[in-house]
Amino acid sequence: MEHSNYIASANDKPLFTPGPLTTSRSVKQAMLRDVGSRDFTFINLVRDVRQRLLAIAGVAAPDYECVIMQGSGTYSVEAVISSAVAADGKLLAISNGAYGQRITQIAKVHKIDATTLTYPEDAKPTAADVEAALVQDPALTHVALVHSETTTGMINPIDEIGAVVRRHKRRLIVDAMSSFGGMPIEPEKTGIDFLVSSANKCVEGVPGFGLIVASRAALLECEGRARSLSLDVFGQWKALETNGQFRFTPPTHALLAFHQALDELVAEGGVIARAQRYSKNYQTLVAGMRSLGFKEYLQPQDQGHIIVSFRFPDHPRFEFEEFYMRLSDKGYVIYPGKVSNADCFRIGCIGRLFPADFTALLAAIREVKIEMDFVA
Repeated sequence: MEHSNYIASANDKPLFTPGPLTTSRSVKQAMLRDVGSRDFTFINLVRDVRQRLLAIAGVAAPDYECVIMQGSGTYSVEAVISSAVAADGKLLAISNGAYGQRITQIAKVHKIDATTLTYPEDAKPTAADVEAALVQDPALTHVALVHSETTTGMINPIDEIGAVVRRHKRRLIVDAMSSFGGMPIEPEKTGIDFLVSSANKCVEGVPGFGLIVASRAALLECEGRARSLSLDVFGQWKALETNGQFRFTPPTHALLAFHQALDELVAEGGVIARAQRYSKNYQTLVAGMRSLGFKEYLQPQDQGHIIVSFRFPDHPRFEFEEFYMRLSDKGYVIYPGKVSNADCFRIGCIGRLFPADFTALLAAIREVKIEMDFVA
């Protein structure tokens, strides 16, 4: 398939964002039914979703477990941090963007002892720095970082950092919110103890829950450590294992949609095939934006194919709000920037979108440039 049926068959605007994303018509249609949260049909569906998520991660029970948590992806990141780090433990947070900073904020709210390795938003963290921090502070028990930093589109070196964390026998937490399902990740090889993602990212489901792929050993350590009832990862897993049910009201419709999204991921050819499509989207976007005079915030070697930050054109007639609204009026939704040291906007390459959709977006951007009379 070269072009999404979605744009031609629905009135919704395509979302060139990091999530929520454009979803297929069939994913949306999967929500057009009601199921009982304690009915065997739903319980079996949840069991299947959990098993298939482990398979996507290339792991399996009993060495790894999947826990589904209600809420946004950040809820699940907070659940892991507040459940995994013991009262006498200490967290090393690695930050080169807003979502790395959020890890530190979570630790602070829960009064978890933490230190942060902070980098500029256009710089990658290094395994050498992490090793130095672990050697210098034996009290550190957990390390947490973002894989695909949505602030910029930076892909952080989780394999290299994971090797260091494993060598020093610490636990590794990876926020893979916008990368899981859209690029290969190997938790066992990398040494990831907790991988966290969300339903409405690269699996192309809808918002409503986060997912945690955890090593069983690390998960068992969480018993009794939770600082919150609803965000207790061990408690949630124990309930799902005991009777297949959530402790509190589950997002039934979001899970129905996600089950369909998993079918469509398989039909596409799995993570590798989806990554190839996203990569083609990215290549189409970047080549076209460069031809229009726009410049990326990151260097190409640091940029992933999930989302791209573009610098504002240095032109007095460029106003992002007007640029955004004109594109929206033409039927295209892009994303504001989040970089702290430069004026940028972002365009996502994920969701049920194809290279032809990006060609259409680029044509609209070309029209808006003419209408606003600016030079990028």
